[in-house]
Amino acid sequence: MYISLLEPLGVPATVIEELSDGLRQNGHYFTYYDTRTSDVEELKRRSAGQDIIMIANTPYPDEVVRAADSLKLLAVAFTGIDHVGQAACREKGVTVCNCAGYSNASVAELVIGMTVSLFRQIRSCDQTVRSGGASAGLMGMEIGGKTVGIIGCGQIGFMTARMFQAMGANVIACARHEREEVKAAGIRYVDLDTLLARSDIVSLHTPSNQETRGMIDGEKIGKMKPSAVFINCARGPIVDNAALAAALNEGRIAGAAVDVFDVEPPLPEDTPLLRAKNTLLTPHVAFLTKEAMARRARIEFDNVYAYLEGRPVNACRV
Repeated sequence: MYISLLEPLGVPATVIEELSDGLRQNGHYFTYYDTRTSDVEELKRRSAGQDIIMIANTPYPDEVVRAADSLKLLAVAFTGIDHVGQAACREKGVTVCNCAGYSNASVAELVIGMTVSLFRQIRSCDQTVRSGGASAGLMGMEIGGKTVGIIGCGQIGFMTARMFQAMGANVIACARHEREEVKAAGIRYVDLDTLLARSDIVSLHTPSNQETRGMIDGEKIGKMKPSAVFINCARGPIVDNAALAAALNEGRIAGAAVDVFDVEPPLPEDTPLLRAKNTLLTPHVAFLTKEAMARRARIEFDNVYAYLEGRPVNACRV
């Protein structure tokens, strides 16, 4: 088969060579592109005649899927697949697999770090010291004893919850499906409105799809405590970010940390969150650690090998 990796995976080229060596040894043709492109025509060119396409988070729209005449497997080195043309994959019977689990710890750790930063005003503390100031006005808060609401308690949400529990927080969750593992850990399921009303820290961990887009709108944000903080390391379109910015500027919630937006950074200058009060913004880096990139590359190639052996794994519903 003809197999192409259309973008870098955040690991050295020597790792890609090592992981792909078995493909060549078994008579397959492997091509690796060390540059990333979102140009539709270039993606079509790179995909032409390929049976298996490997991508990470580069958008791969319906138009490209339909033009990829030989495509049988789309291997996605990412957890979410909302950047993939799922309608065209359904039409063509293309198998789509992801790399679920590769960044669980990375995302959870960033959520914890963001919360600590907001609670302890770390950025303001740093600026104060650099400008010759002292501790006045910089009293912080502890996570221990606070109520944390986890929206979406899958693998990442559950790991985040366990980290908060280790810091002494009480954790509640809402999710489409309740899991016994979560309940056994002492996490109580509640409905979304109850979670928002009771939580001191709200952390979002749902996928982006037709059911969740815009789920956290102005009305939902209005149910949060004025003293609460909101963390989004999931997907930008799940949240009405203009409504979030308004709530922050009007003091209706205490703070927010956001890693994902309506579009990928760099953000347009008129993005409301750029001027919102009490915010911590990061450029979609929750998944981006050295360890996660190594796990992701290994899972991505394992998915391809499994498919070639007739036992697809990590297949997603499209």
